[in-house]
Amino acid sequence: MLNRLKIGTKIGVSFALSLATLTTIGLISYQSTNELIETSRKESHTYQVLSQLEDLNLQLTNAETGQRGYIITGEQRYLEPYNAAIQVLNQKVREIQRLTADNPNQQNRLDILQPLLTERMAVMKEVVELRQSQGLEASQKAVLTDQGKQLMDNIQKIIQAMKNEENALLKQRSEKAQAAARQTLASIVYSIPLFSLLLALIGFTLTRHISVPLKQVSDLAEKMADGDLSVSLPDSDRQDEIGVLTRTFNQMIVNLRNTTQTNEEQNWLKSNLAEFTQMLQGQRNLESACRLILSNLAPLVGASQGVFYVMDSINDQPVLKLLSGYAYKERKNLANQFRLGEGLVGQSALEKQRILLTEVPNDYIHISSGLGEAPPLNIIVLPILFEGQVNAVIELASFGSFSELHLIFLEQLSENLGVFLNNIASQLQTQQLLEESVALTEELQTQQEELQQSNQRLEEQAHELEESQFLVKQSNEELQQLNEELEEKAELLEVQNREVARKNQEVERARRSLEEKAEQLALSSKYKSEFLANMSHELRTPLNSLLILARLLADNSLNNLTDKQVEYSRTIYSAGTDLLELINDILDLAKIESGTMSLDIEQITLADLETSLEQTFRQVAHNKEISFTIERDEKLPPTIYNDSKRLQQVLKNLLANAFKFTEQGGVKLQIFQVDNSTIAFAVSDTGIGIPAEKQKIIFEAFQQADGTTSRKYGGTGLGLSISRELAQLLGGRIELLSQPAQGSTFTLYLPRQQEKNSPNITTPSLEPSTSIRTTSTIKEVSLVENRPTTVDISPSVKVLPNLPHDIPDDREIIQPGDRILLIIEDDDKFARILLDMARQQGFKTIVALQSKQGLALAEQFKPNAIMLDIHMPEMDGWTVLDRLKHKPDTRHIPVHILSVDERQQRGLQLGAITYLQKPVSPEALTQVLTEIKGFIERQVKNLLIVEDDPVQAQSIIELIGNGDVQSTAVGTGAEALSILRSHHFDCMVLDLGLPDMSGFALIEQIKLEPRLLKLPIIVYTGKELSRQEETQLRGLAETIIIKNVRSPERLLDETALFLHRVQANLPTPKRQMLEQLHQTDPVLANRKILIVDDDLRNIFALTSFLESYQMQVLFAENGRDGIEKLQTNPEINIVLMDIMMPEMDGYETTRAIRQQQQFRSLPIIALTAKAMPGDKEKCIEAGASDYITKPVDTEQLLSLLRVWLYR
Repeated sequence: MLNRLKIGTKIGVSFALSLATLTTIGLISYQSTNELIETSRKESHTYQVLSQLEDLNLQLTNAETGQRGYIITGEQRYLEPYNAAIQVLNQKVREIQRLTADNPNQQNRLDILQPLLTERMAVMKEVVELRQSQGLEASQKAVLTDQGKQLMDNIQKIIQAMKNEENALLKQRSEKAQAAARQTLASIVYSIPLFSLLLALIGFTLTRHISVPLKQVSDLAEKMADGDLSVSLPDSDRQDEIGVLTRTFNQMIVNLRNTTQTNEEQNWLKSNLAEFTQMLQGQRNLESACRLILSNLAPLVGASQGVFYVMDSINDQPVLKLLSGYAYKERKNLANQFRLGEGLVGQSALEKQRILLTEVPNDYIHISSGLGEAPPLNIIVLPILFEGQVNAVIELASFGSFSELHLIFLEQLSENLGVFLNNIASQLQTQQLLEESVALTEELQTQQEELQQSNQRLEEQAHELEESQFLVKQSNEELQQLNEELEEKAELLEVQNREVARKNQEVERARRSLEEKAEQLALSSKYKSEFLANMSHELRTPLNSLLILARLLADNSLNNLTDKQVEYSRTIYSAGTDLLELINDILDLAKIESGTMSLDIEQITLADLETSLEQTFRQVAHNKEISFTIERDEKLPPTIYNDSKRLQQVLKNLLANAFKFTEQGGVKLQIFQVDNSTIAFAVSDTGIGIPAEKQKIIFEAFQQADGTTSRKYGGTGLGLSISRELAQLLGGRIELLSQPAQGSTFTLYLPRQQEKNSPNITTPSLEPSTSIRTTSTIKEVSLVENRPTTVDISPSVKVLPNLPHDIPDDREIIQPGDRILLIIEDDDKFARILLDMARQQGFKTIVALQSKQGLALAEQFKPNAIMLDIHMPEMDGWTVLDRLKHKPDTRHIPVHILSVDERQQRGLQLGAITYLQKPVSPEALTQVLTEIKGFIERQVKNLLIVEDDPVQAQSIIELIGNGDVQSTAVGTGAEALSILRSHHFDCMVLDLGLPDMSGFALIEQIKLEPRLLKLPIIVYTGKELSRQEETQLRGLAETIIIKNVRSPERLLDETALFLHRVQANLPTPKRQMLEQLHQTDPVLANRKILIVDDDLRNIFALTSFLESYQMQVLFAENGRDGIEKLQTNPEINIVLMDIMMPEMDGYETTRAIRQQQQFRSLPIIALTAKAMPGDKEKCIEAGASDYITKPVDTEQLLSLLRVWLYR
């Protein structure tokens, strides 16, 4: 019967029955509860009356006690209880009267009590007043009358009678309350089980008829959600909703099975078609593309063999040629090409329709493997069409049947393959046409040039013909006269010819003699240059060891030398540096004479030049106790355009000479403008002066005014000679004005802007003045006559070809609080674009066109951000980035890389904040500049810590925390992904051991998020990593730190790098931690380096230096030993290769190393003392990765090692 009722009806009947039962029980419980509450209220009322009676009695007692104390002592403090009782007695009586208003007996007793209380209070008041007015004796007499005691006894009797009646009422009401409680308890005890039984019965009935069937449907739905579509519900004849739901659900399962199968087939089709499309992108070779198609298509459709025919033409007839095969074995009786209609392949191409063979005969074809062979069951021949034309045909053989899905896939794939094959054909045709077009263009250009030359010759011949006709007419008239004169001159001409022949022979002999002398001069110059270069090597090699070891001793990193020994070491280092300067002077002179000195033309800021010279010579002047002043004319432009290094070399030489020869007075440098195109630098001193006869020779090499062995002043005599030659290269001249005992003035005249593109430079005269005049003011110096002359510098000056013109930037107008952006970019056009865009974003912008200039500007201006190009001419961007990130003053500056290289991960690992690959769109540049501005304005950086150990996470927060970092810690990978998607973080510290997923999986999911691609990730883990795991992490994370004793310092250092924190702003303990850590470089520590050098002093010096950075050093004394060392120690990470070695030099050794496959990518840094032009190119051509000269600049060596070891 219940199966025919609706679910709502069943639930309604059950609910109505339950409600009726519950209402009956509720009414009974309500009545019992009300009775119990009323009884309890009355009982509580009785307790209140008893409490008030007790309180009334207590107040009377207090009043009597206070009265007696006062009578006995006379002290007012004893009246306080009395006065308090007097105030509340009437109030208590009224309260009792209110509470007993429903009891007539108690009201009657109160009527009797009130007069007694009034009388008793009056008696007590009278006694108190007697004590106050007449004293103790009078009050005692009043007390002894016994009137008060009688009143008190009557009051106590009435109060006790009232208590007795209330206690009787209390007993009666308590018994009644207990009876009501028992009745209420009984009604609850019996009604609850009865109601529970009824509910259980109703619930059982509903569960059996509703819940159980619904549970079956729910279980079935869960299985369907898990993908199991094979389930179904048993048929039911129920007429209620359950029956309808069961039948509907079964029908839905059937429909869902059909829909799922259709969707899976469509997804399979789309995904595989997309995979083939993606796979074929970028393919340019037809044969490799066909092989790739077959190798992926055959397994996908279950084929065991396949061939690919491509349409070609023979004698203008279309032919399908075999191009590629899959598991195909060529047979003699089978053709490799088919014409249209020939065989199944040709027939399919002719009909442009698919051909499917089923139940192939056993002797038709066999598919073979190493274990045996068998005939296929089905063969399909599929034409590849594009715009109705056959491009190719694919034939596949399978042991099984091709499903309908496979056939649909093949049809759709053939359309895509048709487009792909047509694209390849078009590209090949386009390439061929382009090559033909280029050839035709070149041929046409050649023909045009030849035609033009022919036309020009014809025009010249026509003109000459016209002139000849005129001359012929004229000459005919004079011919007769000339013939006569010719006869006379013929004899004279014969005599002259003999004389000319004799002189020609003399000229030829002189020419040959000059050529021989020129060859001897060139050979002599060559020998001299080679000698100086070799001497440079021989001098620099021991000097390299001396400088490195002296620097190590002077640093005293082990603190095991006395102060005197450290001073000696510094003296050795200083003397070695002076010796190096002397060697460089000799080389400079050799380069100038051999015409190999190059100029590096750039913008020179006169204020910076003045500051540099001031810092260099201020201490010299202080030590000699003489004055030193620099005066710069206000009319001067802020900048000039010349070679900054060579200009400073000249001025330092002049100033050094001035200080050397001046014992009293002072030295002055004056910078002023001679005219609109010339600037002068006048160095004046009050020294010994130069005699007139010596003023010429001091400019010659190795010459001095006093050249005797007992001379007072030392020196080589090269300074002024080099200065004069450099002045000429710079487009200027040096003039001298001097008198003995009155001082000297050397004036350097330079053009305001050195020309680059013209081989001839107009400059003031290069000849030094021989005038001898005493000059005391700048006005007299400026009156020297300018004698312009043209100087050909083409054979000696190699101006760098791509140096851009001056780019005016904002360095002169920077104010405190400005946002400063430094652009290091050698492309002047692109630098101008960046400059303009940065100014639009509100930046004050500085441009450096060279790497070293960029490093100097970064240290000088401390910009808020840097945009850096990688491919720079003198020092690449990787080295610049390394230098910036290893100096405390610039380490925090965010660097944004712009490069054509696809090496984003490496840039981020080295500490760059972003990496853009050229060419860059204006939108991308605008976005980067906006990000820079946002990064600068955001003072607090956000750090995410993913660590499942709360103690570890808290310790990391305390280690890194400061006012400039906001740290957030999460314990699972899911939490990390969630917070990364909803918040911005500048860096993440990750432990690999997470409870819900591995650290590898978390990093891979993060890298799938476009917004999180640039997030720096620091792996901080205690897990021992395998080589494969470490390699995998190197490609995903920026830094890997294994937890050990020194790991907290490294973690603090790496987070400071990627959060761009200013080290100077850190607390002192943390700053000291970083300073101690930087004494050992983690990039260099435990790396193995091979030094190949024939000089043991160099090996010892470099080994001592590199081992202080915990590097493992191996060495070899020649190239052959170096190769053997590499072969026996293939784990070597980098090589320092000396160039000049016996037996096998560095060039030959490097080439031999590069010929071995395993060392093709091994970093090799060439190390040479030869500093002549072309050395670096020879090293790179031989296979060196980079190049450094002796004596080794240790900072540059460390940067090169870090850059190449990062790779």
